[in-house]
Amino acid sequence: MEEWAVVFPGQGSQSVGMARDVAEISAGARDVFSRANDVLGIDITRLCFEGPAEELGRTDIQQPAIFVASVAIWEAFLEAGGSRDRFVRTGGLSLGEYTALYVAGSMEFEDALRLVRRRGELMQEAALAVPSGMVSLIGASEESAAAVCDDARGTDVLVAANFNCPGQIVLSGTKAACERAVESAENHAVRAVPLAVAGAFHSPLMQPAADRLAEVLEATPMNRAAISVIANADAEYHGDPDRIRDALRRQLTEPVLWERCVRRMIDDGTGTFVEVGPGRVLTALLRKIDRDKNGISVNSQATLTSITADTTAR
Repeated sequence: MEEWAVVFPGQGSQSVGMARDVAEISAGARDVFSRANDVLGIDITRLCFEGPAEELGRTDIQQPAIFVASVAIWEAFLEAGGSRDRFVRTGGLSLGEYTALYVAGSMEFEDALRLVRRRGELMQEAALAVPSGMVSLIGASEESAAAVCDDARGTDVLVAANFNCPGQIVLSGTKAACERAVESAENHAVRAVPLAVAGAFHSPLMQPAADRLAEVLEATPMNRAAISVIANADAEYHGDPDRIRDALRRQLTEPVLWERCVRRMIDDGTGTFVEVGPGRVLTALLRKIDRDKNGISVNSQATLTSITADTTAR
């Protein structure tokens, strides 16, 4: 039988109203939101369901909100008769790797949520310390992205931070370097789009956040993963707690190798990818990575109902 993987979205997938219709029909989803409110000490349910968008878009709010919404949809899937056993492996884009680790049994919900909240706070602090940003290069190869970086870097920080799919590479660096990258991209037949993010994520400018996150990771209880979880930092599977902690620390300062992660899972036998969480970014990226593979997005009442029967059949 064809192997399935479940994958989870990262920062930028949020939208006002996310998971609200799922919570209307699922006691499990409502319980996730209630527990999250208690852990965070804020009404994350209201922020997810009602916004405002400006507050939901803050890095320190956005990250726990997406994690909670994704877990709520996952728990609704299980409540409706779905099973983790249907999935051979799992992964997530950046922040989504934390959701994947929760689903794989490596962390308890409350521990994972506290970790995600602290990650968002530390990344926000590092972003505010140095004016910085990110630029998406459309139509870029690894070679042309490297050339843009070399042309625009100067004495600043500018690196390739996300390898999302063929033709889409995201650069990360100081504000000045990002501005130069937009100008330089035209010289390399690449279109540059500045991203609305707080700072230079997945770059050396996140080192202060990574150092402090390492302390939080060390104090967070972790278990060996029950199913294979692929790491953004090297596209290898991790299950041992020490390896998990190292991969999550590295993730802040090293590039996210999402295309490589997807190709690794395909090479290992994955034929269908089920994206659980707000939006459908990963499903769209899959089409650009390998159109022959099946991508299913589960983010609403309607999609939850349609997928449950398929994933329970094995």
